[in-house]
Amino acid sequence: MGQGAAENEMVVKQDLKVVAEVREFVRLVTGRYGMDDFVPCLVASELVTNALRYASEKDGDVTLRLDRTEDDALWMEVQDATCDLPHVQETDMVSEVGRGLFIVGQFSRRWGVRPLAGQAGKVVFAIIDRT
Repeated sequence: MGQGAAENEMVVKQDLKVVAEVREFVRLVTGRYGMDDFVPCLVASELVTNALRYASEKDGDVTLRLDRTEDDALWMEVQDATCDLPHVQETDMVSEVGRGLFIVGQFSRRWGVRPLAGQAGKVVFAIIDRT
C-alpha cells in the first residue's frame, strides 16, 4: 500500500444499503487521484455487494481498500472473512443476481482472489485502468 493507506480504506457495515456510502468513498479517493469515478464505483459496488451477500455478522467486517499501481491504474481490494472463493456464474439476462463478477471482469484490466493464511478469509482485487 502506498502512502496514506488508512485514508484509502473503508470498513463496510453488514448492510446492503451501505453501497451508496461505498460509492461516495470511491468518488472521494478517485477524485484525489484525478480519475473518472464511474467504472471504479461500479466495480466497488459489485465487489462489496458480493462480499456482503455471502458474509454474515459472525464473519466480521468487510474492508474496501484503494490504492494506485506503479503505472497509475487503480488497485481495489475487498477483504472479508469467508473462505468461499467467488466465481463468475453463467448469466441470463433476466436474473437479478450472478452478474457481479462478470461486470468486474468486463471493466477491470485484471481481477482475482487471494485466500488469506490460516483460513482467515480472502481478498478479491481488481485493477482498473485510468480512463
